[in-house]
Amino acid sequence: MDLSVIIVNYNVKYFLEQCLTSVFRAIKGINSEVIVVDNNSADGSNSMIIEKFRDVKLIRNRHNPGFSIANNQGIKIANGKYILILNPDTVVSEKTFSKCFEFMEEHPDAGAVGVKMIDGKGKYLPESKRALPTPATAFYKMSGLSSLFPGSKRFNRYYLGHLDNDKIQKIEVLTGAFMFIRKEAIEAAGLFDESFFMYGEDIDLSYRILESGFNIYYLPHPSIIHFKGESTRKSEINYVINFYRSMIIFVKKHFSYRRIRFLIWLINLAIFIRGSLSMAKRVTSKLALPVVDSLIMLLVFNSFANLWGNIKFGDGYQYPEVLTNIIIPVYTVLIIATIGIWGGYKTPVRMRSLFLGTLTGILLIMISYAFLPVDLRFSRTIIVFVSLFTLVVIPGIRYILSKPEIIKVSGIRSRVKKIVIASSPEEYEQILEIVRNNYSRINVIGRIAVDNNSDNHSALGEFEQLTEIIRINTPDEIIFSSTDLNTARIIIAMEKLSDFTIDKKIAITGSDLVIGSNSKSRMGEIYTINIPEKKI
Repeated sequence: MDLSVIIVNYNVKYFLEQCLTSVFRAIKGINSEVIVVDNNSADGSNSMIIEKFRDVKLIRNRHNPGFSIANNQGIKIANGKYILILNPDTVVSEKTFSKCFEFMEEHPDAGAVGVKMIDGKGKYLPESKRALPTPATAFYKMSGLSSLFPGSKRFNRYYLGHLDNDKIQKIEVLTGAFMFIRKEAIEAAGLFDESFFMYGEDIDLSYRILESGFNIYYLPHPSIIHFKGESTRKSEINYVINFYRSMIIFVKKHFSYRRIRFLIWLINLAIFIRGSLSMAKRVTSKLALPVVDSLIMLLVFNSFANLWGNIKFGDGYQYPEVLTNIIIPVYTVLIIATIGIWGGYKTPVRMRSLFLGTLTGILLIMISYAFLPVDLRFSRTIIVFVSLFTLVVIPGIRYILSKPEIIKVSGIRSRVKKIVIASSPEEYEQILEIVRNNYSRINVIGRIAVDNNSDNHSALGEFEQLTEIIRINTPDEIIFSSTDLNTARIIIAMEKLSDFTIDKKIAITGSDLVIGSNSKSRMGEIYTINIPEKKI
């Protein structure tokens, strides 16, 4: 047998279905087997596999033993000359396996190969090629210097940023999302190390493959889609800590004691830097709206006070500094505080809480004004005007910020979503039904023709005109029909559209699913509808 594909699944039924659909397209003509190791999923993954993918060898774990153990279970029963470790949130092209197979056959020195990966937006994922995490390399990555200098051979060595993403390269580390490995290399290097907690098992196995005398290569073509990417948000301290643990295990295994001590010092410094940045970002995001509200209210209070003073007492009149320096700031803080007490700064923003918080603050100001000494009661008109203005302007700011989705506001209807569908006329109707079943406010602009069908006179244009169609019609989302388009064409199209602010989804062949991901930090969005399903 030439190839064994091993996929470890945990509660990603829909992404797994999409992945397996692409895998069975890619193994045509290759003597192969597909093994899925399920880590006790509770989302119906196993039933889906049994019903739709009868040729899959399914290993069902009664608990979740983790990534390394599950992959080792698959490797132990694999019969292929080559073994592919594949994530369930990937989509491979029809030629992915055959190209990797041909390359490995032509390069007996190759112990493993990885491929170019793009995310759900069509953007290149830097984890497609990596270097070994020496202490300095790990520090540059975790401290954020690699992101600041993406093309630097020194600072971004972890992602080999100085190497061309579109050329075949010798690299040092593969990502666990796609590892095409010669079985001889696994036999020489050993299985995945089951002591790794997270993020390090692929690095460790790659290192041992290199130590066994094999090379590791990066192939830029054909690309694959990796929807989830690195799912843990890089700004979170948990990511840094988990990565730290993995690096410590790795260095203890493979480096000297002196380098271990140096790494621990560097990683602790990186954790401090990253943790400080994460905390600063979190605090900034929490304070952004209160600060904006405060500045607007102070500006309005002071501007109207000057205006009213000129109207009532003549040009050039200014109220005493106690009004502008003390009373107005106190009033502002009072309204901000009551908005916060009512939950007006929680996400998503609730307009009711915002309104009640603002109104409460205004009432408290009115009451307190009545108890102020006479010499501090400067003008009830200022209070009334600014109060009415605040009741309108603060909710108005939320509404404005909700339109470009800078913030999420409940109680406000989302704008109509513009969608185009690249498909045949027959698939267009089915995809349209799925989308309308899941999204109430849509405007389907039309269909992009994928072939030279005589019915294409009603289409927006031909698939070869894709970028121009998107530029002219400015849709929010495009859906590709995998029934009418092979995966390679879809991936190429996604890469071409990577600079457009447009969501991209794929309608799975023979299924009721439309799946995509708008961020490498999230699993993505799924449309589904109960319609007759085909067996694969």
